[in-house]
Amino acid sequence: MSPRASETRCGWARDPLMAEYHDSEWGVPLHDDRGLFEFLILEGAQAGLSWSTILRKRHNYRAAFDGFDPSKVARYREAKIARLLADPGIVRNRLKVTAAVENARAFLKVQKEFGSFDAYVWRFVNGRPLQTCRRTLLDVPARTAESDALSQDLLARGFRFAGSTICYAFMQAVGMVNDHVADCFRCAELQ
Repeated sequence: MSPRASETRCGWARDPLMAEYHDSEWGVPLHDDRGLFEFLILEGAQAGLSWSTILRKRHNYRAAFDGFDPSKVARYREAKIARLLADPGIVRNRLKVTAAVENARAFLKVQKEFGSFDAYVWRFVNGRPLQTCRRTLLDVPARTAESDALSQDLLARGFRFAGSTICYAFMQAVGMVNDHVADCFRCAELQ
């Protein structure tokens, strides 16, 4: 059990895996390109599923997708995609797997243009996390003007599984937005 088991946290972080993710990662500003690529792929894989499903498969995703090295993933061809689609440790959806490969290629282009994906993506929040600390989970939106702008730009650059709702979940995960509810101990810690 988490050392902070007695502290109030966001209501979605009920089981130990989700609580650990909530306490140590969710909403923490991330500026590492490989980590950003990982969350981009995982958030796309999560579409239509629960985040806990993806978290349980995260270790398998890291192994299957070469540690989320975008330069390696960008070189995947049909034989590798076929092996991924046979891997029960990940979500075996052809559209999501091929999108991960295409997103790796688009990711590398963004890195080349902006120097890093970090420099590119954090522009959408002016380089600083948006501090929201919502009153309740019901106050947390599925999308915002910032996620709409990020989604539109990513899609124009050839990214797939990058709709505004997915982009907002990505922004929350990588700390571009602090959406911890106000009575959660992480809300104040991340301000």
